[in-house]
Formats: sequence, structure tokens, C-alpha cells
Amino acid sequence: MRSGEGDKEMDVGSVVVEKVGGRSSVISCFSRYPLKFITPKKVGSSKTDAVWVYALNYGGGLVSGDHISCKFSVGDACTMVLTTQGSTKVYKSVGSKCSQQILEARVGSAALLAIIPDPVTCFSTARYCQKQVFSVSSDSNLVMVDWITSGRHESGEKWDFDLYRSTNNIFLEDGQPLFLDTMLLEKEKFGCIQEHMHNYQVIAMIVLLGPKMQYIQNLVQDHVKKIMSEQLQHPSSAWSHQRDKADHFITKPSFIASCSAFGPQRIGLIVRVAAETTESVYKFLRHQLAPLEPMVGVPPYK
Repeated sequence: MRSGEGDKEMDVGSVVVEKVGGRSSVISCFSRYPLKFITPKKVGSSKTDAVWVYALNYGGGLVSGDHISCKFSVGDACTMVLTTQGSTKVYKSVGSKCSQQILEARVGSAALLAIIPDPVTCFSTARYCQKQVFSVSSDSNLVMVDWITSGRHESGEKWDFDLYRSTNNIFLEDGQPLFLDTMLLEKEKFGCIQEHMHNYQVIAMIVLLGPKMQYIQNLVQDHVKKIMSEQLQHPSSAWSHQRDKADHFITKPSFIASCSAFGPQRIGLIVRVAAETTESVYKFLRHQLAPLEPMVGVPPYK
């Protein structure tokens, strides 16, 4: 939907994945303008049982007032990967109109859903809200990456958008909340966002949930602990320096990561990242998610 074409109308996409002949298969796929899904027949080794779905936006991004709603269903013991072919651009807002994306997904028993997009990039004055809601079983598996860059650096835009709100909620089948999270960056409420970011240009969150993710969770926690320990022991090479308003130098790491477990028996892990460069986050994601290759066919973010 474009500005002025009926704001209440929703642009909808949906994908259903079920077992057909013993393999994960797309049994239903629907999308309409400005959204398009591409489902290549083969990604990686033919021995890998995984469906890949690429989400594309016509024009390369979201125009002010766009509303996109998507639903995904991943059947028992199936694997689906949802990704993009580049960053999701959110163009300048017209008046107070907000671009919105809503994703709802059901992940079946012993199934895996991996959502591994490129980052969202909001242009100056853009207003963007996204909400992702997942329904999972006690043995479902979920990988979810949600990240944003500060904007178009080449145009001198850094955290110059008006509004960014991202909500990620995970519920068990019986409706019990397992994970509830919202990040809000709003110029009207917080003033100059750039000042609060202290030269960090990327914010990322990674969720790893389920029994198939336990091994990866352990590796990620060990790696994050190692990264931060090395930065504290040898700060000169990994820390940056900038002046504050009082003309004092502030020294801080150029890359920060933290981990925390959630859910019964610590079944889930949340990783949060702040970094000064997009490439450093891509590198981190490639390294941390590389063990997914046997499950999804190719290493994520390669």
C-alpha cells in the first residue's frame, strides 16, 4: 500500500511449510504488492531438509504509510528460513504516517524457524513500527535476528529518524508468555537519539530458543564472554575515544555484547549487541550462527 491509497488496507503475505514425502515443503505461498516472497527450490546441499523464503519489498523499502502483515506456519519437524537480499529501507515519513510490519508465526513440535534478515535502515524523519509474535511448542526451535543501523551514513544521517519501535513476543501454545521485548527509539520522547547512542551505529538482538539450539547457545555464551574479557584486558585495540559535552574524553569498547537466558530450564538465550560498524555485526552473526549450516544448508550471512 502506498501513501493515500487507503491506510486501513493491509498488504498480506503468508507461507505454510509442512512435510511432503518426508521433506519440508512449501504447500502454500501468497504475497501481494509491495511484498514478494521468493522460495528457491535449492539452497545449499540437497541433503539438507530446509525451506528458504526471501522477503522482498518493491522499490527496496517501505514508503510512509505502508502496512505489511505476514503469517507463517512451520509444521512439526519442518525447517524454514526467512531472510532478505539486503537491508530493509524505511523512507522518510509524510506527516505523521508510520510504516508498519507485523509478523505472526507458528512453530510446530521439533520444528525450526530461523529469521535472519539484513538490518533495518531508517531514513531521516522516518517512522517505523514492527511487531513479531511467535507461537511455539515446548520443543520448538527458533532463531530470530532483529537489528537496526543508524541510517544513511553517506548522507550524513545518524539516528535521524523520528520513531523506531520493535516488539518481539514469544508465547507457548497455551498462551503463556515466554519472552516479551520492545525496543523504542523516539525523537519526540527522548530528544536527540544520536546523543544517547555514543557513536554506536548498530543495535542488534539475537534470540536462540529450543533443544536444537542448546549447543549453539553454549558456544555463543562462551564466545561473548571471551570477546568482552579480551576487551577489558586489552582495551587499546578495541576501544574508541570521543569527547563529551564537557570536552572530556570518553573511552569505550567499539563492540559490546551480552547474553542472558530465559524460559523454563533456561531453554532460551537472548544476545544483545551494540557496535560502531555494521560489518562488525555481520562478522559476529556469521561466526555465532555458523553451526546452523547442517540444519539450514548454508552458513547464515555468508
